[in-house]
Amino acid sequence: MLVDHAGMTLYTFDKDAGGKSMCNGECATNWPPLMVKANDEPAKDKWTVVMRDDGSKQWAYDGKPLYTFIKDKKAGDKTGDGVKDVWHIAKP
Repeated sequence: MLVDHAGMTLYTFDKDAGGKSMCNGECATNWPPLMVKANDEPAKDKWTVVMRDDGSKQWAYDGKPLYTFIKDKKAGDKTGDGVKDVWHIAKP
């Protein structure tokens, strides 16, 4: 599975389409996007950057925007997998 720099599980959202995030507002509060930081190095392999509705940049893998889950409290937690049948652990 894919994880962020802190070892937190990354997820994909079935409603995202065309390399665009459909998770904004309250959704993004519960499912924080994996944001691109100013000092991040250019992506390699299947890693890309997508533009969010607010103009910020989010990491994507294989065209799917990536998120963490607010209920995951420590590295290795996977409580978001299968939520509402639209959230899934991101896998390489």
